[in-house]
Amino acid sequence: MKNLKLVVFDMAGTTIKDDGQVPQSFTAALAKHGLTVTDEQLTGVRGTSKRQAVWDLIPPTPDRPQRAKAIYATFCEHLAQRYETDGVEPIDGAARLFQWLREQGIRVALNTGFDRNITKLLLTALQWDSGVVDAVTCGDDVQQGRPAPYLIFGAMEATGTFSTQQVMNVGDTVMDLNAGYNAGVRWNVGVLSGAHEEAQLLLAPHTHLLPSIRALPDMWTIS
Repeated sequence: MKNLKLVVFDMAGTTIKDDGQVPQSFTAALAKHGLTVTDEQLTGVRGTSKRQAVWDLIPPTPDRPQRAKAIYATFCEHLAQRYETDGVEPIDGAARLFQWLREQGIRVALNTGFDRNITKLLLTALQWDSGVVDAVTCGDDVQQGRPAPYLIFGAMEATGTFSTQQVMNVGDTVMDLNAGYNAGVRWNVGVLSGAHEEAQLLLAPHTHLLPSIRALPDMWTIS
């Protein structure tokens, strides 16, 4: 692990507890606009850009662009309301892990399919909006979200990290791991604290699977 310079963490399900707010908000937003989806469909889009997820869940009709825009706005409203009502909780040990990594001289970045407004709401609620991580890249910062590698590349650029062989990617979905693979990161770590189960993550490209990010420091003793 001596060459590690940057760890890029997903947010919901990886560093923030996922109590169903995201799929519930998708279901509510789609229902408001007359659409229903299955749990399997929702699971299939977890980890992607939320705008792309909405697009993928809408039938290909001529008015699809207008419907997608309206449904996405409704989704954001529902999600913000749910987080404000339910509160936002970090995965146990997240802030301490960020601090520990930075004490080792390793930069810490967050990346997410949420847009900047939702991300800001979460970071403020967690008190992670200043001095806790080195960079944050959001779904509306890039033209293509996961499984494209651009959120990871954006975190690298923001932290001055030159080589993907100095980068660890950590996430709880198949899309997170596919993005890490497409970015060519040296360490591509799945965690079992969020949307996808072990059987699903085992089929995705990865170098390690862990119960949660709390187990990350153990990699220093086994590497």
